[in-house]
Parts: sequence; structure tokens; C-alpha cells
Amino acid sequence: MEFEELQKVWDTQNNQPLYAINEKALHNRIITKKHQVIHIAGFTEWLLIIVNIAAGAFILGMNFMNHNRLFIYLLAAWMFGSALYVLASRIRRIRAHRFDRSMLGDLQHALAAAKYQVGLSFIMRWNALPIALLVLLSIWESSKPVWLALVVALFFILVAYASRWEHNIYKAKKQELEILLKKLQQEESAAC
Repeated sequence: MEFEELQKVWDTQNNQPLYAINEKALHNRIITKKHQVIHIAGFTEWLLIIVNIAAGAFILGMNFMNHNRLFIYLLAAWMFGSALYVLASRIRRIRAHRFDRSMLGDLQHALAAAKYQVGLSFIMRWNALPIALLVLLSIWESSKPVWLALVVALFFILVAYASRWEHNIYKAKKQELEILLKKLQQEESAAC
């Protein structure tokens, strides 16, 4: 709830029961959370699609012109496959469940999008492992110095830690929505 809405509840508290919920403010907050989660999911999807296609095309073009190495071709194919997977996931997410336009329906929609975002984040965290492996194998295949492989390995370790931190943020947002859903369902069952 926004501060102004809290203030209105406080100002009119004498006219309402002590434990009344400002349903309009709660619904507005749920809609805001829903839009945030859907926006983050959509932005993440497009970012992953564009980055994987661009990186795959760049890697493919550089390898074709210069070296013609097997692991680089596999890396480019993996990146194109990752982009295709995210695109298919996006289409499935958009076509998936239809939710009613109630407070509970909006909250369920937000929770479904948050679960999707956590799942996508989890898969893309693990997607870094085959990418790292293919990059390291391509360094080995091209007989580059060992220090370069160590620097690249350190980079991917840092990527793993950063992606874990990001994944935990998405999990916390999903848990917040789950707690709100439980409270809302408890309120509905208590009212009946």
C-alpha cells in the first residue's frame, strides 16, 4: 500500500472496523506487483533471445572467417538453441493460463509469472555451464595459453556467483507473492 492510502485508512479508521483491509489499495498493490513481474520476465526473455542470437552469429562469423574450429561451431549452435528455447518458453508463457480480473486472479497471475521467472533464471544459470565448457574446450583446441583458460574459468565462476545472487532475488519475490496469496486465501476462508 502506498503511504497516501495508508493515511486515508488511518484518517477514516473511526468509520471502519479496526482490522479492515483497504481492498482497493491492496488490489492496486497486487496489480503493480503483477506488472513488475511480467515486465521483468518479458525484458529477461528479450534480452536472452537477442544476446544469444547476436553472440551466436558473431561467434559463427568470426570462426567461419578465421579458424574453422569444431567447439566454436558447437558454441554458436548452443547459443542459437538457447535463444530458440527462450523464444518457445515465452510463447508458452503468453499462451498459458488465463486469469480472471479479480484480486485473487491478479495475484495468481503475478505468482505464475514469478514462478516462470525463477524457473527461467534457474535454467539460464545452468546454461552457463555448457557455455563455459565449450569456451574452455575451444581455448584448448586453438592451443591458447593456459593463463587465458584460467582467466576465462575465473570469469565464469564470477558469473555463477552473480547469477546465484540474481536468482535469489527472484525467489524472494516469488515467496513474497506466495505469502500474500496464503494470507488472502485465509481471509477468504475466514469470511465464509
